[in-house]
Order: sequence, then C-alpha cells, then structure tokens
Amino acid sequence: MAEKKVMLTQEGYDNLVKKLENFKSVRRMEIADRLKAAIALGDLSENSEYTDAKNEQAFLEGEIVALENQIRNSVIIHDEGGDIVALGSTVKIRFPEGEEETYTIVGSTEADPDEGRISDESPLGTALIGQSAGSVVQVHAPNNKILEYTILEIK
Repeated sequence: MAEKKVMLTQEGYDNLVKKLENFKSVRRMEIADRLKAAIALGDLSENSEYTDAKNEQAFLEGEIVALENQIRNSVIIHDEGGDIVALGSTVKIRFPEGEEETYTIVGSTEADPDEGRISDESPLGTALIGQSAGSVVQVHAPNNKILEYTILEIK
C-alpha cells in the first residue's frame, strides 16, 4: 500500500526537517543522559526514573520515524498566485456576519487555524479550493446549518 502524500508549504517542510534534527541530536542526547543517571542509581527493577526515561525514549523514536515518513512522502506546495484557490493560496473571505479573515490553504499536517492556516481537507478549505474571487461558497456546519462565505481576494 502506497503511503499518503503529505502536502506541505516550503516553510512547513523546513519546520519538519528542523524538528527532526532537534529530536535526533538534542532530545536523544537529553534522554541518553537521563538513562545514564538512572542506571547509576543502581537497581533498575524499581527505578521509576529509568522506566520514565525508557518510555520517553520509545516515544521519541516513534516520533522520529513518523517525521521521517512525513518528510519522505512530502510534496512541496508551490502557489502560482493564480486566480483560483489552490493549496498554498492565501484567501481573504467574508463571514456570514460580515467579519473578514485571511487564511492560507495548507495540507493537513501544517494546519493551524489560530495562525490563519487551514487544511485543504477542512470543510472551509474544501469549499474554497477551485473557486475564484467573488465566489460565494457554502459550508455545512453542525446542526444542519449552511454558512455562506464570500471570497474577496486570492493572493
């Protein structure tokens, strides 16, 4: 079974690489130091510090494998700045209440709505993809509500 491609902006890719490097160099060394200190305490069978450090080590190694897979399967998004919303586009929209917000459409791995980065797989992201400025898109919200958003600008 082929692994799912991970859609990333160049910034998101660079952040994953940086995080992986930190895990492999800094975090691994920190945990190794904790393990050495715990082993120096003696009896490992009742040594909670040793057990905690081993658990943290296992978790970190799992995170490293996951990051390596994401990086290996990544596809860098290059927004061409066109007239149609696509991955990597920055879109200014008007909410039903009249409020205006700007979002960048990114892959699910680097989505962070609080930072204005919404996933192409989110309801709003899915509705925006393929649309142009001036379009009104509908998003199904909880309680069977349909919200309409107007695309004001695509960057």
